[in-house]
Amino acid sequence: MKLLHAADFHLDSPFRALRPEQAQRRREEQRELLQTLAALCRKEQCRLVLLSGDLFDSKEVSRQSLDALKAMAEEMTVPVCIAPGNHDFYCETSPYARESWPENVHIFTEETPDSIVFPGLNCRVWGAAFRQMDCPPLENFHAAGEEIYQIMALHGDPLSNGSFSRFVSKAAIAASGLSYLGLGHVHRTGSIKAGRTLCAWPGCLMGRGFDETGEKGALVVTLEASVSAKFCPLPGRRYETLSVEAGDNPMEAILSALPVDTRQDIYRITLRGAGEAALPELQVALQDRFFDLTILDETTAPKNLWEAEAQDSLEGLYFRLLHKAMEEAEGDDKRQLRLAASLGRRFLDGEEVQLP
Repeated sequence: MKLLHAADFHLDSPFRALRPEQAQRRREEQRELLQTLAALCRKEQCRLVLLSGDLFDSKEVSRQSLDALKAMAEEMTVPVCIAPGNHDFYCETSPYARESWPENVHIFTEETPDSIVFPGLNCRVWGAAFRQMDCPPLENFHAAGEEIYQIMALHGDPLSNGSFSRFVSKAAIAASGLSYLGLGHVHRTGSIKAGRTLCAWPGCLMGRGFDETGEKGALVVTLEASVSAKFCPLPGRRYETLSVEAGDNPMEAILSALPVDTRQDIYRITLRGAGEAALPELQVALQDRFFDLTILDETTAPKNLWEAEAQDSLEGLYFRLLHKAMEEAEGDDKRQLRLAASLGRRFLDGEEVQLP
């Protein structure tokens, strides 16, 4: 049997770092991505869906996002189990309590785990909800029931005992008796195997800042004699960071470090090393290559790379040879030789050197 596991949609996020029109577009893209998730469910022929909390960024969720989430669940057609998290915690005024939901949706409402049985799947799904912004850790739980598959949807943190979210220890996972424990809360994908239980978390569905870089998506979990989880990246804009040695030509250095197509992505480029960066000009010249771009200048004033040439020393010989080779070189070879001189100068001056 296959199930789809997703979490941390954070619908209606403010995207405050973007311009208002860009932020609005990103919120629309969050809703559009739900249809892509429904299509993944159908493509993979998943028979169950776990949504492990923080589907909304807060309980003040828009009508558009509520309708989009309901439409996604209906299109999936299979059982959809929701375990509310710390951002979308369950209370009398939450959308989970005041809205009507499709018949195939089951929402867990209590802090302590309870379960629902799906006889046709020979499966019991456990779950628990946040009832406020924090929640007690998962302790002393052991799955009970005759079903082959014992599964849990839960919003919790398996990585940090000091987390403000529900802590899920490796010992608790091992003692749970579950086939699969599907967590939310951690915004990058990962997994732990403890005892017979595979515990995994898909990460957030869409990056919302530079602490959420790279591909985002969901997990397709296969339950057989052994349980496995496959990460399925979803299309969409990505947040990426890039560190570039500015050198003599920051524009050329940036362009040579970028992938072929970055037009839909959101980048933060940090210029480092010795050089002079005209940030306003660079920003204007590069802006159209990205959905949004931030350039940070952490360069230092350029040094005279060749001042040691006149020294009768090994250092002087090193820079004389490099300078002569650079004057005879062309194109990329010239740039590489100058970079070697710059790194060598910094190393000899006792600076920390990071190779590009």
